[in-house]
Amino acid sequence: MTSELARLTGFLYEQGLLKRYRRTGWHIVGVGNPESIADHSFRTAVIATVLAAMEDADPERAALLGLLHDTQETRLTDIPYVAKRYLAAAANQDVTADQTRGLPEAVAKVVRGAVDEYEERESTEALCARDADKLECLIQALEYRAQGHQNVQPWIDSSLAALQTSSAKALADEALQEGCLEWLDRVMNGERA
Repeated sequence: MTSELARLTGFLYEQGLLKRYRRTGWHIVGVGNPESIADHSFRTAVIATVLAAMEDADPERAALLGLLHDTQETRLTDIPYVAKRYLAAAANQDVTADQTRGLPEAVAKVVRGAVDEYEERESTEALCARDADKLECLIQALEYRAQGHQNVQPWIDSSLAALQTSSAKALADEALQEGCLEWLDRVMNGERA
């Protein structure tokens, strides 16, 4: 019988796949080497932290939800939206339950709880994490557009339409106005906060 530590180690190796799996929807607009799922999840967690602070919610909890929101993609991969209409994917909670089966109960409880909360969309932290997922996609689309990929408007539009919190909407409006390297110009010109 496999020990809990062996299963936990396997879980950690499995999560490493997110560093190698790419966000596949960007291939449609010609991005040859899009960001990894782990890249996306990292910035989603940072954005969730920011949004939760702005929405007077728990930034640490929102960050955890953002960090773990796509962990199921180790088994499902990143299925582009155009393909989802033809597939019947398992619920993320079901995949997470399989992934965490046999892990130490304290670990399984944290991971399952975060995924459940994210998917249930009831807490302010979950709304912030979900908005962070969409805002990250919008920002990534703007960066890809700045790199010359001009067909990203559908990603921008769908991300904007999905935002729920006032903080996410305000940040999206600002991101649409500010170029993705204007922050660097300010730093290089000696501007201080």
